[in-house]
Amino acid sequence: MKEQHLDEDAQSIAKYSLHMLGRGSSHSDVNQTLSAVKFFSSRVLGETMTSTSYVRPKREQKLPHVLSQSEVMQILRSFENPKHRAIMYITYSSGLRVSEVVRLRLSDFDRERKTLRLRQGKGRKDRQTLLSDAAYAVVQHYVEREKPQDWLFPGQYEGKHLTERTVQKLFEQALARSGVHKPVSLHVLRHSFATHLLESGIDIRYIQELLGH
Repeated sequence: MKEQHLDEDAQSIAKYSLHMLGRGSSHSDVNQTLSAVKFFSSRVLGETMTSTSYVRPKREQKLPHVLSQSEVMQILRSFENPKHRAIMYITYSSGLRVSEVVRLRLSDFDRERKTLRLRQGKGRKDRQTLLSDAAYAVVQHYVEREKPQDWLFPGQYEGKHLTERTVQKLFEQALARSGVHKPVSLHVLRHSFATHLLESGIDIRYIQELLGH
């Protein structure tokens, strides 16, 4: 009788899982629900649910959105403020994380070698990445106009760099202005940088070095 009871429960749980998926719940939400039911069954009811009593949906494998080069340019051209434009140009053309772009200094730029040095990035390791002529020209225009002293992109308070959230908001506003209709965040510029290099024939191992992977 107990085995029959467990079988009926397993069927009910399986049906509810399908119901959740059918109404649009994510696979992660369904798996969390199953884990909660399993915990309640074992710790409260004293019944053991085997892994064959129900089926967990496989984790969804979603590829990150990537912008085309024309879409990237639509977004970049939507900036009128020289500082904001410089931030986005260098973020895309050098494949930077937002935490890296807000901490840039003028001394990090090497125009002759066309490289950009990133100090103590993720993993606490310095690295070098690409510095394009187009991005450098945009940054130079901003520097000549605003003349930043310490951080390349200073924040609201003296001695502080711009916050990561501020840069993310700037991107969100630009995306709305640009006419690019994709559900993306600032990080898409880094994904797009890597994808566009790969599409142009650059070795993936070199791209990984540039990204700091």
